[in-house]
Amino acid sequence: MNKEISASEAAILRENNPEAVFLDVREDSELAICRIEGALHIPMGEIPERHTALPKDVPLVVLCHHGMRSMNVIQFLAAKGFENTINLSGGIHAWASDVDPAMRSY
Repeated sequence: MNKEISASEAAILRENNPEAVFLDVREDSELAICRIEGALHIPMGEIPERHTALPKDVPLVVLCHHGMRSMNVIQFLAAKGFENTINLSGGIHAWASDVDPAMRSY
């Protein structure tokens, strides 16, 4: 079963577990609008060829705009043996609303 986390919970996780990796799977054009500082960026279409570079031993919080693409990425990663993946429910939109209201949103 795939785990989901709210933006507020993800912010707490990030603060309490600096080893957690935030993986942004949005496109470059979306990343230019807003981003979570320090997040690793691999567009969804590149995940199949680049997933082996991702850590399996730390929480991996996957995000997109609203949480749908990231859920697809989590399902792919689960099939590849990743067990510690977490979907950011509501994506970067929720992060901007609930964690960083100064963040530009779209």
